[in-house]
Amino acid sequence: MPIPADIVNEVKYRNDIESVISSYVELKKRGKNLVGLCPFHNEKTPSFTVYPENGSFYCFGCGVGGDVFSFIKLIENLDYADAIRYLAEKSGISIIETERDNSLQAMRNKIYDINRETAKFYHSYLMSEEGKWALSYLTGRGLKISTIKHFGLGAAPDSWDMLLKHLKNQGFSIDEMLAANVISKSSKGTYYDRFRKRVMFPIINVRGRVVAFSGRAMPGDDKQGGKYVNTSDTLVYKKSENLFGMNFAKNVCEERVILVEGNMDVVSLHQAGFENTVAALGTAFTAEEAKLLSRYTKEIVLTLDADAAGQKAVKRAGEILKDTGLNVRVIVVPDGKDPDEFIKKNGPERFKALLEGAVSEIEYKLLTAVEGIDVSSDDGKLKYLSKAADIIANTPDAIARDLYISRLSDKYGITRQTLENRVKEIRKQNARRKQTSEINRIINPRYERSTVMPEKNAYPAAVSAEENIIAVLLSHPDFTEYAKEKLDSSKFISSLCRRVYERMLELYNAGNDYDLSAFGETLNDNEMGYLASLLNGSRSGTNPLTVLKDSINVLFEEELKRKSIDSAKSSNEDWAQSLMKIIDNKNKGDK
Repeated sequence: MPIPADIVNEVKYRNDIESVISSYVELKKRGKNLVGLCPFHNEKTPSFTVYPENGSFYCFGCGVGGDVFSFIKLIENLDYADAIRYLAEKSGISIIETERDNSLQAMRNKIYDINRETAKFYHSYLMSEEGKWALSYLTGRGLKISTIKHFGLGAAPDSWDMLLKHLKNQGFSIDEMLAANVISKSSKGTYYDRFRKRVMFPIINVRGRVVAFSGRAMPGDDKQGGKYVNTSDTLVYKKSENLFGMNFAKNVCEERVILVEGNMDVVSLHQAGFENTVAALGTAFTAEEAKLLSRYTKEIVLTLDADAAGQKAVKRAGEILKDTGLNVRVIVVPDGKDPDEFIKKNGPERFKALLEGAVSEIEYKLLTAVEGIDVSSDDGKLKYLSKAADIIANTPDAIARDLYISRLSDKYGITRQTLENRVKEIRKQNARRKQTSEINRIINPRYERSTVMPEKNAYPAAVSAEENIIAVLLSHPDFTEYAKEKLDSSKFISSLCRRVYERMLELYNAGNDYDLSAFGETLNDNEMGYLASLLNGSRSGTNPLTVLKDSINVLFEEELKRKSIDSAKSSNEDWAQSLMKIIDNKNKGDK
């Protein structure tokens, strides 16, 4: 069953939105509200607003919004119910297990338990006589036993069901193991261990819980599939929102995070003293991982592999990270080595020197842009300088632009003015595109262009009236009795407004008050943001009851218009069909 409303209200009472959000965002007073730079998108002018009076927040730049639980859900990568529990735990409020033990949460708890037990099983096997093959591999890669224990590394036996049997003996069911993705089901209907004969890296989230596993095949073992096999997304794990090593790095990465490509690089660098190292999970660095990093650090140093795939990954990561406001630098590892190999060969001090000499992202882009271009020819020089001008133009730092314009004009023998004019021209084009995009965003806000309110394009007047009704009732729940008498939910065109209205009536009929928190578990993030925008907009006006009455009248008028149009269409179709019959009969008679 859901967390009882009185407990939710108590948690909210002890965690006022201003105090909670100010621990993540620097807020400044603006009238009776507070503003700051949005933690969910990159911006220079504050558009993130906190409304202490109604306990909500809304960002006019990216459209996120909601209540204090919505904020914690987004910032800590939790679901809504877990966000309530997170704040309850911080405030010393206990939620009795039977009250929260609905089927979904019960399964999450089971998955956490299975993951913890599985990690212990793999580690014990690694340290046993039978696991010597895996331990020898890890120590052969230069890892100390203390490092292996620190990361909880393990090994999956070369067996089809050793883990399955162990977990079964611990009281876990097949369905629970499948939900945790530690076993799989064959086409014949039998069950087997998902990871076999692999070195195992437990993935631990920032709250210290084992959420998934990454298994590395032994070198030369082609029978086991890919080099790495990872846990698929589960109820407690999304690979796009986690980073390997972040559970340790978060405590020492205030100034800088080193982003590498593989799990072994992370372990090796931590052992060498670079404990602020993390790696992306899966095939690519994601925007969600970038947001996670932006909460903990000021600078990212990219040290992905120096091969073609690594360079492509650097470019992609750079594009994602530019929206976080973080400073980005890049290490070019010599001789095509990855960080693990480089440290083994050259030692931590040489890597530290490499780290201190990391180039800026723009310098890295300029270095790699020349690849495949013969700059000794005039055509090649023009081609490279065109690419370089575009790179420089997209650099927000004016000093950096000036520096690289000077360097390139000197190096390639063109006048500074020529290159500077080209950069200015590109920046003007970019600014015009951005301005057009911004105008479109203001005229058609993000939430209206998304799937949140798709009906508004076809029925603007009716849906606008529905928005007014919801806005008024959110601010003045005491008007619900009037709305209930005058308006049935079947009159709503938009799915979102209808669902919100029905939830309002449900709560009102049960004798309960409601605010944004009443919708947190049933609406997605975009919908909650949209609801927050309605709550904090000016739709209610100075006379909200009049707005409510007028909006209900508009809904009925729009319904009559639609019926009239449908009736006319039907009549026209009947008339057209009759005419076609007359023409058809006449043609038959002529024959």
